[in-house]
Amino acid sequence: MTQNEFLNLALRNPSNKFIAEKLFELALPDAWIVSGCLVQTVWNTLTGRDVDYGINDYDVFYFDPDTSWAAEDAVIGRLHGALGDLDAKVEARNQARVHLWYGAKHRLPYPPLRCSTEGIDRFPTRNTQIGIRRTEGGYDVYAPDGFDDAAGLIVRPNPGPNFSAASYAAKAARWTKLWPEITVLPAEDSPDGRPCEHERRDP
Repeated sequence: MTQNEFLNLALRNPSNKFIAEKLFELALPDAWIVSGCLVQTVWNTLTGRDVDYGINDYDVFYFDPDTSWAAEDAVIGRLHGALGDLDAKVEARNQARVHLWYGAKHRLPYPPLRCSTEGIDRFPTRNTQIGIRRTEGGYDVYAPDGFDDAAGLIVRPNPGPNFSAASYAAKAARWTKLWPEITVLPAEDSPDGRPCEHERRDP
């Protein structure tokens, strides 16, 4: 599956397209719509289901050096106001402050991030390591592991500093009930790291 093919399928879900457009209008810093709502839309399209079947929420990442809860709460309010009557649960999180609460909530290490794409890199499943954002010229797509797993309905672990085999198993079990066509690969333990999007350079 090519980037354009993935993007075209993900945008068949009108909620994905609407949220991406509103993020562009709001000009939130380093803002992306990410993860399951994109990949699960593709799964739904490939398996002939409604585009929003099984999608719990729509995750938005942005990166603001102001790590106060008040600042994040204000952004959440702005975004929800811009989305109006959208019939979907949208969760926005400032990736600059995730390390402040993640350890206490999940009892796992979470070193500070430098950008939103580093948050995408730390997803527990490689198949969901995808983000999109609206731009002046169309869309940017961040997909460090490509689109083959999404196209092949493969769930693959992404071991790293905050990886939990138990959480991975629980997530995979839920997805298997909703999409029995998927193939779940066993968890492994091989940490991986990538540079921020702004640090990437063409060879």
